[in-house]
Amino acid sequence: MSDTITIRGFVATEITSGTTPGGTATASFRIASTTRRRDRETGVWSDSHTNWFLVQGYRHLAGSIGCSIRKGQPVIVVGKLKIRSWERDGRVYYSHTIDADSVGHDLMWGTANFTRSSTKPALSLVEHGTPPGPAHTIHPDGPLDEPDDGDDDVDGGDPAATYVEDGDGNLVPLNLETGELAESGV
Repeated sequence: MSDTITIRGFVATEITSGTTPGGTATASFRIASTTRRRDRETGVWSDSHTNWFLVQGYRHLAGSIGCSIRKGQPVIVVGKLKIRSWERDGRVYYSHTIDADSVGHDLMWGTANFTRSSTKPALSLVEHGTPPGPAHTIHPDGPLDEPDDGDDDVDGGDPAATYVEDGDGNLVPLNLETGELAESGV
């Protein structure tokens, strides 16, 4: 039996990040999923019951949730439903937790820009401004090392351009309006 479900709703709390005692990254938030109904006679839409779930993400998904999801945003969550119950003072209480496999923005309500993340991205942002010339080098501690000759002026650069480094280490100008890469590299 599979308890995988898909929930559409709005993020109701700030994202809470942490780690397990074993060092696994975690992120969690509460989601409110409200059913809407249309009255056939009046044509008016109204909210009915709201279901509340705690959404938990682990490892890489936890980092992506922390970077991408904010309180109030519409999201879609796919994961495994876990319902737990306990008794206190003669009353039975329930918690509804979704161990998320996927979390994403619900594009019915707006737009989003996707950025692939991995251990070695296909492209990475290097610098906003003048591209490195011969006196600049890519440095492991930061995107650009200081020029060797101490001269900060590099001829031929566009101070308003943004450059990305492709998988081969080549710098390519990025058009911020269209999100497209330029034809030629630097």
